[in-house]
Amino acid sequence: MYCLQWLLPVLLIPKPLNPALWFNHSMFMGFYLLSFLLERKPCTICALVFLAALFLICYSCWGNCFLYHCQDSPLPDSAHDPSIVGT
Repeated sequence: MYCLQWLLPVLLIPKPLNPALWFNHSMFMGFYLLSFLLERKPCTICALVFLAALFLICYSCWGNCFLYHCQDSPLPDSAHDPSIVGT
C-alpha cells in the first residue's frame, strides 16, 4: 500500500476554473498517471483501489474528475468573474 501515497493526492488536485485549461489539465494528469504506472509499477491492489476511487469520483460528478466535465454540474461562482477567467 506504499504506492497509494503517490496516487491518492492526484485525486485532490483541483480542476482549473478556466474552461480553456481543462484539456491541458486532463492531458497533464493523464501523462502523469501513465508515467507513474510505467515507472513505479504499483501493486495490483493499489492500482485497483485508485481506479475504483477515480471511477466513483467521475461517476458521481463531484466536479473534481479530470477526465471530463459533467454537463449538469455547475461551475463555481468565481468561474464567471472576468478578472479570474480573463487571466
